[in-house]
Amino acid sequence: MTPSVGGAEPSIGWEASADLVVVGGGVAGLSAAISATRRGLRVVTLAKGDASGTSTQYAQGGIAVPGTAAEGDSVDSHVHDTCEAGVGLCDEDAVRSIVEAGPAALSMLESLGAVFDRGVDGARARTREGGHRVRRIVHAGGDATGAEVQRALSDSMPSVLHGTSVIRVLVDRGDVVGVLAHSAAGYGVVQAPAVLLATGGLGQLFSCSTNPPDATADGIALALDAGAEISDLEFVQFHPTVLFAPGSTGRRPLVSEAVRGEGAHLVDLTGTRFMADSHPLGDLAPRDVVSRAIAERMRLTGSDHVLLDARAIRHFHTRFPTVTASCLAAGIDPLDDLIPIAPAAHYSCGGVATDVWGRTSVPGLFAAGEVARTGLHGANRLASNSLLEGLVVGERAGIAAAERRGRRAEIGDVSLPSTASMPRATLQALMTENAGVVRDPEGLETVVRALGGARAVEIHEKVWEDAALTTAASVLALAASAREESRGCHTRRDYPDMSSARSSRVRRDEAGDIEIRGVEELTGVGRQ
Repeated sequence: MTPSVGGAEPSIGWEASADLVVVGGGVAGLSAAISATRRGLRVVTLAKGDASGTSTQYAQGGIAVPGTAAEGDSVDSHVHDTCEAGVGLCDEDAVRSIVEAGPAALSMLESLGAVFDRGVDGARARTREGGHRVRRIVHAGGDATGAEVQRALSDSMPSVLHGTSVIRVLVDRGDVVGVLAHSAAGYGVVQAPAVLLATGGLGQLFSCSTNPPDATADGIALALDAGAEISDLEFVQFHPTVLFAPGSTGRRPLVSEAVRGEGAHLVDLTGTRFMADSHPLGDLAPRDVVSRAIAERMRLTGSDHVLLDARAIRHFHTRFPTVTASCLAAGIDPLDDLIPIAPAAHYSCGGVATDVWGRTSVPGLFAAGEVARTGLHGANRLASNSLLEGLVVGERAGIAAAERRGRRAEIGDVSLPSTASMPRATLQALMTENAGVVRDPEGLETVVRALGGARAVEIHEKVWEDAALTTAASVLALAASAREESRGCHTRRDYPDMSSARSSRVRRDEAGDIEIRGVEELTGVGRQ
């Protein structure tokens, strides 16, 4: 086995074998599992939570899929909007590859039974969100698209081992050979020549997030431990319109960007609109622009939130039933009341460096969905491109994993990793205060110093999530400190302008320490 930091050997209580292990039960993981199963692969899908706890389940807006010329849209237009939102760090070839595959991915979902909203003419209804110049967002249940996607995929791939956390990807002489996992039955090993990380994001790094409790950066820690590289993790998108409540922490309901697409607008606590001077698209500017504008307005006015005026949307309750339910539970009726909102951690634009087939630099290790950095999002994700990416790259990863079928995957001694871990509440407060929407060198240095003093622990099931979050925080702080510019959803108060477009690359060195380097473009990814 690859030498590990730590070395304690757990007692193995169960074993299994497969052609592919999928880690995660959301859109990317299930798309891959379905794709691989259709090609005859033996797939074991492991998820630490159930289907109701995935980020996919909570996605409101929809799926960005290019429309036809008759609808005033095209692949070129979608690519343009994506690259503009990504502010120079998108890989245009990757963007085009994924966007072009959108219509087929949507048709695949419908073949699995997914039902999307339709207009009076019977065509799929489309809405508009921030950064999109046309209405290309396909949605379901008004604002419950993710729940419908999750239902259709889960119904088609019911054999998921829930309640199972992957603690380590096992690598022998540079090749993936399986995973070490933990379930109610204790520690177990699944032998496989291919492993897909589809573990979602890192929203639990911050005190307030739209992410579910399971979004603890597991895939980032697993990939680093296995020898893969992490790219652009400093780019954390803060959703600009999250339902605000005084002193709120944990997962907060988001107010879909489609609400502004249907005509709502932002005002400060005096009722003054403030987005017109921030971007030509005003209230429908890309998310990074809107989040910064809100943060600046809050700073100037000394307030902890602003307001969203959606009273002109008279069909609000039927168009946005999920948002309506969240507002009514807080004593707010969007038909009559202004909605209090503030930015909160939402989406990780960076992640494990992959190609558009999910391949990493480690043979046999794949990543897809929010945990991966394909080049689609760049420095800032365009609204509703996430479900699109999960569908397309997840399916492709299932296809690419077939290339590994039949490879020898023998597992020798299995050891538990060891790394630093900080208690979650302490870490969340640290990151929220010093690495949020707007960053400065003093705050980032505070994070680096605090993480440097984090206690080293042997990783086991009870500390795994906190340790993964601590690892991700270290990568983020290191990359954010090195990026001396403001670009996309990374804003430095001391460096307000952009410099040359470069992607950060982070990996563990031979001693197990995290090292960073900047590159002009991602190379060497996906060579298997």
